[in-house]
Amino acid sequence: MTEFKQYIAEEIAIDHADGMFGRREAMRRLGLLGLSATAATAVLAACSTDGSDSATASATSSDTASGNASAATPNAAGTSSSLTAGAPGMSTAVATAPITFAGPSGTLQGAFAAAADPRGAVLVIHENKGLTDHIRTIAGRLAGAGYSSLAIDLLSEEGGTGTFADPARATAALGNVPQARFVADMKAGIAELAQRVPGKKIGVIGFCFGGGQVWSLLASGDTDIAAAVPFYGPLPEGADFAGSKQAAVLAIYAGLDQRVNASRPQAEAALKAAGLVNQIETVPDVDHAFFNDTGTRYKPEAAAKVYGQVLDWFGRYLG
Repeated sequence: MTEFKQYIAEEIAIDHADGMFGRREAMRRLGLLGLSATAATAVLAACSTDGSDSATASATSSDTASGNASAATPNAAGTSSSLTAGAPGMSTAVATAPITFAGPSGTLQGAFAAAADPRGAVLVIHENKGLTDHIRTIAGRLAGAGYSSLAIDLLSEEGGTGTFADPARATAALGNVPQARFVADMKAGIAELAQRVPGKKIGVIGFCFGGGQVWSLLASGDTDIAAAVPFYGPLPEGADFAGSKQAAVLAIYAGLDQRVNASRPQAEAALKAAGLVNQIETVPDVDHAFFNDTGTRYKPEAAAKVYGQVLDWFGRYLG
């Protein structure tokens, strides 16, 4: 498996071990990634909390998706109001609008939210389910705080996230995309922001898979990024940030997220070696995806505190 497919497979197994869905659903999702039954069973056993796959008994009977349960009708900011009305930044969030723009290999899709008087601009990178309503709201919330934002759909070349009725298939499709294409598409998103918000500094924020993509964008040596905020994102192997000298990095980790936290020392070392301004925040007593208000691991108080830190960081380094 590629580095990213391995990450997705482990995430599926951990979500199963935490009781988010049953063994049959976990095996189905791993199968969509191309794992054989033997390989899938091995991954589940390795990631089980006690090595015996005992979490099946506590799994939800409906085998629902782990991080993106949806309900109600999307509101103007592009989310389900019954789930996110009290989430940090939602009270001032502005509406997002679907846009298309030129990419290196064709037309890219995204959701854009324009700040009334932009202080800067931000590229928002989604989790491994693609461009969901939740991620659209991040762009809307940031725009409400003064940062015009573009939430890019990294499944654009596959027709867009909306063409996948099954979130697990969207995840599997992401697993088949070469990393170089992700980087090229994200750079196209930055170029689009530069056109839409001319003369303003540009930041980038990403969650889970998107947090890993923030690290990859920094490792690509992009010189247009003034501030970067990866949320619990896996660090690419051998990451070198020497080419991204202008980026000020606020890295957010979840205290209970042992899998992603294992690469934190390497991230710290790479940031130091590159001489980047940085701050590492490890939020205690929360797990992976604690910021996602549509997921079962959401922690409102921690999310609100960290969101305030993000805005402070952007205020300091974007304007």
